[in-house]
Amino acid sequence: MPSRGTKILHAAWPKQNKRPWTTVTCCLMTDLSGTLHLAEPYGRRISVRFCSSKMTLDNIDREAVDRIIRVDHAGEYGANRIYAGQMAILGRTSVGPVIQKMWDQEKDHLKKFNELMVAFRVRPTILMPFWNVVGFALGAGTALLGKEGAMACTVAVEESIAHHYNNQIRTLMEKEPEKYEELLQVIRKFRDEELEHHDIGLEHDAELLEHLEVLGSCTVEAWLGEF
Repeated sequence: MPSRGTKILHAAWPKQNKRPWTTVTCCLMTDLSGTLHLAEPYGRRISVRFCSSKMTLDNIDREAVDRIIRVDHAGEYGANRIYAGQMAILGRTSVGPVIQKMWDQEKDHLKKFNELMVAFRVRPTILMPFWNVVGFALGAGTALLGKEGAMACTVAVEESIAHHYNNQIRTLMEKEPEKYEELLQVIRKFRDEELEHHDIGLEHDAELLEHLEVLGSCTVEAWLGEF
C-alpha cells in the first residue's frame, strides 16, 4: 500500500524500450521536507497524469498550462522564501505564529504545484537559485523594520499573486472550463488563501509602512513577468 501522502498516478512507458506504450500505475510521494519523489519503474522516464483529472498531455493547451504552472510554482516558491526570511527575524516575536500559519499554507501551495509540474512535465524557471536568495532577502529585510514592515511586504506580495491567479482563471474560463476544472479549483482555492493573507497583513498594521508595499509589489511583478 502507498505511504501516507502518496498520490496514485497513471504512468506510461515502452516495454523493452519499444512501442506501443503501456499504461500502469505508479506513486508520487513527498518526503518530510516536501521534496517530490516519482517512482520510475526499471529506471525509465515516465509520463504521468492525475487519475482524477480530465486533463491529459494530449487534450490541453500545453503552452497555456505550462506557463500557468511555471508562473504559479515560481510565485509560491518565492512566497515560501519570503516567509522563511520573515520567520528568521520575527519567528520568536508575538507575530511569529501568524507568519508561521500563513507560511504553512504556502508550503501546501508549493507542494501542489510541485506535483502538477511532474504530472504535466513542466520545467521550472532557470531563475530559481536567484529568486531563492532574493525572496529570503526581501522577507528578512522587510522584517528587520518590524512587524509592520513584514506585513506591508505580505500585503504587496499576496495582492500581486492573487492578481495573477485571477488572470489565469479568466484565461482558463475562456477555453474549456470543464476540461480545466481541477486546475481551476486549485487556483481559486489558492487565490482565496492569498487574499486571506493580504487581509491578515492589513489587520496587523501593514498600512503604517505603505511605501514597502510598492517595493514588494514591484519585486513580485518583475519576478512573475520573467516567464
